[in-house]
Parts: sequence; C-alpha cells; structure tokens
Amino acid sequence: MDGQSSLIESLIEKGEQYGKTTLELLKLKTLDKSADVVSNLVSWLIVVIFAVLFFLILNIGVALWIGELLGKSYDGFFVVSGFYALLAIIFAIFRKQLIKRPVNNSIVTQVLEEAS
Repeated sequence: MDGQSSLIESLIEKGEQYGKTTLELLKLKTLDKSADVVSNLVSWLIVVIFAVLFFLILNIGVALWIGELLGKSYDGFFVVSGFYALLAIIFAIFRKQLIKRPVNNSIVTQVLEEAS
C-alpha cells in the first residue's frame, strides 16, 4: 500500500508540474503574440505619420494653387476643407464596412496566424 500511495503522489506531482509548464507556455505564447501585434501596430503608425505629413503638405500646396486659380488664397482652403468634410461624412456613414471590419479581421488573422 505504501508503494501505491507514493506512486499516486508522484503522479499528482507530475500532473502539477505539467499544469505549471502548460500555464508558463501559454503565458509565453500570449506575450509573443502581443509583442507581434504591438510591433506591427507601431511600424504601421510610423508609416501613417509620414503619410499624414506628406498629405498635409500636399493639401496646403493644392489649397494655395486652387486659391490662386480662384483669385483669393483662402478660397482654396475652403474648397479643400469642403472636400475633406465630404470624405468625413462618407466615412462616418460607411465606417463599419470601410474601417472597422477590415481592421478587426486583420488583427484576428494576425493573432490566430500561429494556430494554423
């Protein structure tokens, strides 16, 4: 009976060790995926910042050019701002189809990429 109880204790100890190892592995996999998602977001953020700067300067140039064509420089800024107001309305109406779903799908795909 003594040998059987030590065998059961050994089995319980190995089960605990397996559970701890599995939990540690899960933590490490979660950390790896989180780091991957964050690094991907940061790299895209840098690209977006440069794109925004490019478009900001481009829009100022276009506004000045349109203002020169219309005779008053501030008219060009009104035209450009009206264009962006129209875009804002379109994106507000279709934000789920144009922004939310693709971003959500991209994040889910990236997180589940390791599972397949």
